[in-house]
Amino acid sequence: MNTDENIRDLCKTGLYKQAFEEIVRIYSQRLYWHIRKMVLAHDNADDILQNTLLKVWTGLPSFRWESKLYTWLYRIATNEVLTFIKKNKAYTNIPLEDRLEADTPLFTGDQIQTALQKAIDRLPNKQRLVFNMRYFDEMRYEDMSNILGTSVGALKASYHHAYTKVQKAIKELLL
Repeated sequence: MNTDENIRDLCKTGLYKQAFEEIVRIYSQRLYWHIRKMVLAHDNADDILQNTLLKVWTGLPSFRWESKLYTWLYRIATNEVLTFIKKNKAYTNIPLEDRLEADTPLFTGDQIQTALQKAIDRLPNKQRLVFNMRYFDEMRYEDMSNILGTSVGALKASYHHAYTKVQKAIKELLL
């Protein structure tokens, strides 16, 4: 029996606290990095993760298990990121360099990594989200479709446009 089945069994027997603890243990780091790729700053990502986990806790008793647990968790995290971005429009207009913390481990001074992050940061929110989910998380289009509520064809087109823009931006940034 896999861990998601164990979590489902805990929920079906009313042991939501134990199920939630398992979710936090198994998924919190993956959710954090999914969020962090979109907002970059640790404090913001941490706040969004806490909001995500709060929604998971309150929604766990009513989760129907018709979709994968992973899909449900990522949908909540993605919606929380999009809500944060909408509420903080000014945040997304601040240059990337000003948003990054000096000790951010993702940016070690490596020019290519920095150029990649800058290129991704230039993408529209939806394309950035699709690019991160596909490129970094290696998520299948079908799973992305379930999380984002968008057709597979639209996601493929969005990823293609994002990939092309990132390639072009990296070339410009490295020249």
